[in-house]
Amino acid sequence: MDAYLGERLVSKNLKDGLKVFVVPKMDYNKVFAMYSTHYGSVDNEFVVPDTGEQIKVPEGIAHFLEHKMFDMEYGNVFDKFSELGASTNAFTSYNYTTYLFSSTSKFEENLKLLLEFVETPYFTKESVEKERGIIAQELEMYEDEPDWQLLLNLLKCLYHKHPVRIDIGGTLESIQKIDVDTLYKCYNTFYHPSNMVLFVSGCIQPETVFEIVEKSRQAKASPLKAEIKRIYPDEPPTIYKPSHTTYLDTAEPLFLMGFKDIDVGYDGRPLLKKEIATDILLEILLGRSSKSYEKLYEEGLIDDRFSFNYEGQKDYGFCTIGGETPDPERLHKELEQIISDSLSKGISSDDFERVKKKHIGEFIQGFNSLEFISSAFVAYHHKNVNIFDYLNILEEISFEDVTKRLNTFFNLSRHAVSVVMPKEIMK
Repeated sequence: MDAYLGERLVSKNLKDGLKVFVVPKMDYNKVFAMYSTHYGSVDNEFVVPDTGEQIKVPEGIAHFLEHKMFDMEYGNVFDKFSELGASTNAFTSYNYTTYLFSSTSKFEENLKLLLEFVETPYFTKESVEKERGIIAQELEMYEDEPDWQLLLNLLKCLYHKHPVRIDIGGTLESIQKIDVDTLYKCYNTFYHPSNMVLFVSGCIQPETVFEIVEKSRQAKASPLKAEIKRIYPDEPPTIYKPSHTTYLDTAEPLFLMGFKDIDVGYDGRPLLKKEIATDILLEILLGRSSKSYEKLYEEGLIDDRFSFNYEGQKDYGFCTIGGETPDPERLHKELEQIISDSLSKGISSDDFERVKKKHIGEFIQGFNSLEFISSAFVAYHHKNVNIFDYLNILEEISFEDVTKRLNTFFNLSRHAVSVVMPKEIMK
């Protein structure tokens, strides 16, 4: 039982390596479950544990695999969840792939179905070909999606080689190279129970979850002969290029500024501490109660959709700052000035204490949502962090930690901007 949050986390490690976690919330009338593998779009080169073979697979294959997992020999598993009154979905990120469902009834049947379809790969040459066409349409759709292109182009500016600069779905060319054999090779490597986590929260008892999981194992997986070795290219500390502008269907120009984090190479509690310190720093500099936000808003350079975010992983990290603006060039200069002033004058300790308290409140409030608990737990589990340690680490962060982070992270030579301008400006 977590004394601060008043929540109970119960876990069990199965013999095949699968880790199962349950947060029972018996006063809720819903169950939310996530089954996730530590395998994302950046894992394109690796050593197969059982054979020692080093392979490089086509970009976008993790996302392709996610699509294919919903196909069973008897048809599409979406229909089965619908019959059980559940809502299901999946997503692939840069670092992990997650399958989920939520339901207000028939929890046990839905949990069995989640386990069954994620543990039953069924790929045929014909179905892979059909899926290729569906994903190609999805990629073409995203080529015209302003917000996605804004982020993608920023990452292409920040990174020279790291696969985070590649679209999660791959490219129209790369998905043509995906075949049945490669899909099975990726599945057998990354969907091994020891590389996965099951998290369930809501009105279900932990013992019920453990019993279902243990009984439903389709086949006992053999232990991996070695850890999965992921291979990433050597990434220079510099940015690839300072800016990129493209023209798409958008009413207002879109602007995104990003800083490349070169303090990487570790995960666990140190990574979470760095992430929280960066979040606090961004909130102090650009949060809605900051003087900078007020000035930019009053000058009409930003609106309510202005936002910022830090993404920290073991092998890469970056922040994004931006939104819609009538004048991207002026907003860029203003943001550069705000950061330069902060670097020369420092930040206020009063602001630090205020933002730190705000973070504590928001995190505790988040535990009213099953989706927040599940999503946060799974995301941090793949970073070797237990999200229940969040408040302890937050309490440890000092004003000096955040000041140090300001001076190391916000190096203006490591920032880039991405802009999407309305198409009609080209006419």
